[in-house]
Amino acid sequence: MKICPSCGSTMEDNVTFCTKCGAKFENAGSTGSAKTSQNQETSANTSYTAPPYNSAPNYQNGPVYTVPVDPYDHTAEFTEKDISENKVIAMLVYLLGTMGIIIALLGSQSSPYAAFHVRQALKFTVISVLMGIVTLLLFWTIIVPIAAGIAYLVLFVVKIMCFFSICKGKAKEPYIIRSFGFLR
Repeated sequence: MKICPSCGSTMEDNVTFCTKCGAKFENAGSTGSAKTSQNQETSANTSYTAPPYNSAPNYQNGPVYTVPVDPYDHTAEFTEKDISENKVIAMLVYLLGTMGIIIALLGSQSSPYAAFHVRQALKFTVISVLMGIVTLLLFWTIIVPIAAGIAYLVLFVVKIMCFFSICKGKAKEPYIIRSFGFLR
């Protein structure tokens, strides 16, 4: 068995390239165990510098580090100019509720960034209306109004989190709301 000098993976003796990281084995006969421990120590002490934006990946300089992608973060879909020009309007949709949605629709009709946040705020409105209907239908119980009050409080906290996300210039789908499949 061979040990890859780059990533430390165990390989069959007859392979010439690591199946995990793609590194080429220098000497086909050696196991590379001495080089592996030295390489692991060196890689632990080095820091990773991300390549420039939109650059082609360079696989010759060592292992490739992948950054996990958040499927709920849509920030990359919008231009920096759109975000900076419509950030305040996007904040209004979470602060003012229905009035903020109307203001955002009137104030920035051509902004995809503001439209994204209007859609997210409409999801909050739909959930709030549905909770209100259930609470009105089951007001005679004690548990449902208490649970609805807690749920409204949780939605308020999530709206505040969305507000601070906009302050950072992000466009993320809100927590809890994104788990409702019927709102997609």
